[in-house]
Amino acid sequence: MHNKSADDKAFGSKGNNLPVRFFDAHHHFLDTKANGTSFQVFLASLMPETTYLPDHYYRDVIAPLNAAGIEFLGSVHVECLPDDGYEEAKWVLHQSCACSSASVKGIVASFHLGRENTVTANKELEKLAAIPHVKGIRWILDCVGKYEGGKTATHVATIRHDGIDFLRGSEGGYDGRAIPSFERGFALLASHQLTFDLQCAPAQLLEAANLCSRHPSVKVVIDHLGKPRMLLRPDSNDDGTAFPDERELAVWREGMRAMASNENVYVKISMLGYAVPGWVRSLSRITLIKSLVQETVKLFGPHRCMVATNFFQDPAFSDSGGESLVGPTPLEFLELVYSFLKQDYTEKDLDFIFASTAMEFYGIV
Repeated sequence: MHNKSADDKAFGSKGNNLPVRFFDAHHHFLDTKANGTSFQVFLASLMPETTYLPDHYYRDVIAPLNAAGIEFLGSVHVECLPDDGYEEAKWVLHQSCACSSASVKGIVASFHLGRENTVTANKELEKLAAIPHVKGIRWILDCVGKYEGGKTATHVATIRHDGIDFLRGSEGGYDGRAIPSFERGFALLASHQLTFDLQCAPAQLLEAANLCSRHPSVKVVIDHLGKPRMLLRPDSNDDGTAFPDERELAVWREGMRAMASNENVYVKISMLGYAVPGWVRSLSRITLIKSLVQETVKLFGPHRCMVATNFFQDPAFSDSGGESLVGPTPLEFLELVYSFLKQDYTEKDLDFIFASTAMEFYGIV
């Protein structure tokens, strides 16, 4: 842990539990109404008649934080399951340019890195990287088997390639090695100076760590704390006697330790309600989340951790992906995470966690 120092004077906190500055490393815009975007057909099947645009984000995130005295420095828009990542990136850029309250300074675009034709993939990545603000790529990899209506930890996005585990192989069962076409696509990111947002299940983290070690020039950030799933359930009527799923925790810990051993790997503190649905309902749930956040920051260090709201609809859905009916507002979220860490880290370290790490990772000045 880090001791408080004179550096704190330059990064003094607002009140007891709020950072001075915040850069949001992860959020989404979408428009699936009938007159919405043509590249969100798949998303429209999941979230019909749903709109979330820069003005909504300003209302829900930026304005409340500013009102609390937090300097809002900007944000990164992360792909939202588009059918065409290039078109979505252009749309996000247009939305940002057309809105006076826009905050987007970085875009993480969708791109299928598992394409067989490496020459074509390279040309398409070059085209994508030329769009202003595009900083990185995400291709959702969650897979512990077929989707089966969400019974597994497989993300709904993997319906598009159901049963394929790009990190551990799929033909004839998992062979413990990334699918070659995907690894070739992953390796291309470095030449285009693009980062990779890794969203996968805890069981995939060990092979993800091996992939990252083979490609140290590709900067990777783990989304959503590594996505341990439902360590406690249900999220209501909690009397404080529930115990976390130790098997899931053990898999997550082993994978996160392996990932942290790679200096090119970072992590986002976000979507905490996926790990503990309704974690703000009770002290026992908050305490469990606190332990996971503290463990993660200790493992990776402040300079490789970044806080993100994942905001795109409402507090509950942004926090848990539909696993709970409650979630913290962005201001409550920042206050809680800050309170988890303020005793053990200097204000300079905390400034990295809440702002500087994300800005440096995505190359935002």
